[in-house]
Amino acid sequence: MFAVLAALTATYAVALSSSASAAVTLLSQGKPATASSVENAGTPASAAFDGNLTGTRWSSAASDPQWIQVDLGGTATISQVVLRWEAAYATAFQVQTSATATGPWTNIYSTTTGTGGVQTLNVTGSGRYVRVNGTARATGYGYSLWEFQVYGEIGGGTGCGTANAALGRPGIASSAENAANAASLAFDGNGGTRWSSLFTVPQWIYVDLGTTQSICEVVLTWEAAYATAFQLQTSDNTTTWTTIYSTTTGTGGTQTIPVTGSGRYLRLNATAKATAYGVSLWEFVVHTGTGTTPPSSPPPASPSPSGGVIPGGGSLGPNVKVFDPSMSGATIQAQADAIFNEMEANQFGLQRYVLAFKPGTYSGFNAQIGFYTSIIGLGQNPGDVRINGDVTVDAGWFQGNATQNFWRSAENLSIYPSAGFTRWAVSQAAPFRRMDIHGDLNLAPAGYGWASGGYIADSRVSGSVGPYSQQQWYTRDSQIGGWVNGVWNMTFSGVQGAPANSFPNPVYTTLPTTPVSREKPYLYLDGAGAYRVFVPSLRTNASGTTWAGGATAGSSLSINSFYVAKPGDTAARINQALAQGLHLLFTPGVYHINGTINVNRPDTVVLGLGLATIIPDNGVIPMSVADVDGVRIAGLLFDAGPVNSPVLLQLGAAGSTGNHAANPTSISDVFFRIGGAGPGKATTSLVVNSNNVIIDHIWAWRGDHGAGIGWTVNTADTGLIVNGNNVTATGLFVEHYQKYNVIWNGQGGKTIFFQNELPYDPPNQAAYMNGTTKGYAAYKVADSVTSHEAWGLGSYCYFNVDPTIHAARGFEVPNNPNVKFHSVLTVSLGGNGVIDNVINTTGGPAQGTATVPSNVVSYP
Repeated sequence: MFAVLAALTATYAVALSSSASAAVTLLSQGKPATASSVENAGTPASAAFDGNLTGTRWSSAASDPQWIQVDLGGTATISQVVLRWEAAYATAFQVQTSATATGPWTNIYSTTTGTGGVQTLNVTGSGRYVRVNGTARATGYGYSLWEFQVYGEIGGGTGCGTANAALGRPGIASSAENAANAASLAFDGNGGTRWSSLFTVPQWIYVDLGTTQSICEVVLTWEAAYATAFQLQTSDNTTTWTTIYSTTTGTGGTQTIPVTGSGRYLRLNATAKATAYGVSLWEFVVHTGTGTTPPSSPPPASPSPSGGVIPGGGSLGPNVKVFDPSMSGATIQAQADAIFNEMEANQFGLQRYVLAFKPGTYSGFNAQIGFYTSIIGLGQNPGDVRINGDVTVDAGWFQGNATQNFWRSAENLSIYPSAGFTRWAVSQAAPFRRMDIHGDLNLAPAGYGWASGGYIADSRVSGSVGPYSQQQWYTRDSQIGGWVNGVWNMTFSGVQGAPANSFPNPVYTTLPTTPVSREKPYLYLDGAGAYRVFVPSLRTNASGTTWAGGATAGSSLSINSFYVAKPGDTAARINQALAQGLHLLFTPGVYHINGTINVNRPDTVVLGLGLATIIPDNGVIPMSVADVDGVRIAGLLFDAGPVNSPVLLQLGAAGSTGNHAANPTSISDVFFRIGGAGPGKATTSLVVNSNNVIIDHIWAWRGDHGAGIGWTVNTADTGLIVNGNNVTATGLFVEHYQKYNVIWNGQGGKTIFFQNELPYDPPNQAAYMNGTTKGYAAYKVADSVTSHEAWGLGSYCYFNVDPTIHAARGFEVPNNPNVKFHSVLTVSLGGNGVIDNVINTTGGPAQGTATVPSNVVSYP
């Protein structure tokens, strides 16, 4: 590793020193690119201009000649070109410029002795288009560039460019009126989205242009709430600002403002406003070109954790397999089968995959979904991707037993199943979201073997849902045609068509609405074919899906506003990207993290694809979120490392007091694992210190099988500790921890659906004592709590190492009329141990080989 870092440092130093008097501004990054050919869809021309120096690349077909070109957006004076070749480099090539995309072309550099590696070329020329034309190759492959960087000045030093230098760049603001009006929306190029501030002044918004730029014009498109007095200011560090324009007679509308100045950051600082509202911008456009004297040194030639800009956007990596409607069912089947054959029984493997379908109609295949595989539609709504075929999870790999069908997902698809039903026979950590099933939904494996699920949200099933052998299930904010049966605990909130509340006979717990909910962010393609992330809005007292009556409410973020992480990224690099104002997207893979990832900015989205997995090294806390509004964490698996971590995910610092009711932090489909893939230790998996947090579907699992399993091996005290007030959990799965599985210290908490197994492996009763009390309750509400309510909760015991072990109770709560529990049960699985009472001293023992629940309908 040291050698690699040394090589990168040397490369950086050479590029910087050789260009000190030549390059002024990096012009090419993020600009439109075309090429004579591409090797495959994973190596497009745009990858050579995305700022990712070693993770994404363009590569051509294996023939001569081949070319790649970039449109700078305006005529530029070119002073330097930096080519970062992959191993397949050109021995003979020309760098050429042109005023048009089709030529004629003028050579500004030519060689027949290309060396590959990083070539820093000082050149003199001008043009809007810059091209590398390869005429001889060093290898039998095509040509391949990690990055193609063009430096100079737009306008040839005498004019102002027309390209928007702020488009897709990170935006930061003093405040946002709500999550749907984030700062990034002023820089997304969409005239239908906007930033708006709180209703006081001053307020400011700034954009990070990525490098020092000469700024010649700013175009402000105001919403009705405009600023009458404001300044435009530049900075290179966000602490010292230079005013380049000022007015006290702002007119609103669209203001085109010629300016002269330079800086990496450009800020609008509003000091007076025209209305009683805040200030609001549809778009904040920045043009670059002639300005003040350019800086004496160029921008850094490569980003690094110690300095330089980290770009947003880029490739989603080789494990996101993208399908389009032109592909035949046979072609899709072959690719889906290849992944399923690898992942069907790969319970603790390192591979991670996403099967992503572009909008359109598909037919003639059955996509079987194995471990660590997500199948998603890339439409904005489920009906945008129609599959006349099947998406299936069964349990043939485990002899028809689905109790270990973990870690997979389906999202945002419309399915017309070939046999009239879709089979989704899963257990924990297998969410089924934004799915539109035109037929029945079968949740059991073929042969009706055991199953221990499960979770559905924001979905519609036109027919009936048949859980059959499923022990328990939670369905939220959905629409169903019917529900066939129940075993122990079937819980519904906000589900249109759900059976009536009747626990325990039948075992249905039904709430007409969900008190507070927010759907998981999701990836999609816009009309231009660009990736975006949609961030659904908060809902209160919700019933039914977010999309059946029209498009889901919320906001949309450009992929360019995300740092697209790849396995191998360090915590330092990720933290630098977050500090720049980028959101965070983890591509499928396993990430070893050597420091804490700190999410400090309000409304940050952290989204994992394909069950992206984070492993803390050396006992660090892998992720911590500040006590701020509106952070979304989704689609991640935190897997404890061999050195004990005190916490795997922390939301808010200890003692947090902020009120986030209007814009809470939410976590969706976030999973925790201690042991199974290997030895792991973590004292607590999830600690919630912030108020108003929404916990929407987690599975915290201390492993009971796999590698690194044992009472003194994969040690973990508690799955979840809630210290914040008014926290809501919808779909809480917490299992096998060695002390209390859940500790709830905050006031006003709510839980809708809880599934738990106590630890299997205490060696004897003496090892499983809480002082003088036998064992630990699954769910502990602190004695100091005066308000708490929960519905649909089950705890099971399976003390298979010593079946004589007792736990005194499944649930331990203060006796207070405002601490209310509804539909509570305990079960002894096969008579392996006893839970003496259900809740406190109420409810008879769960015991005996008949595996019959002990139920409490309500408490107190």
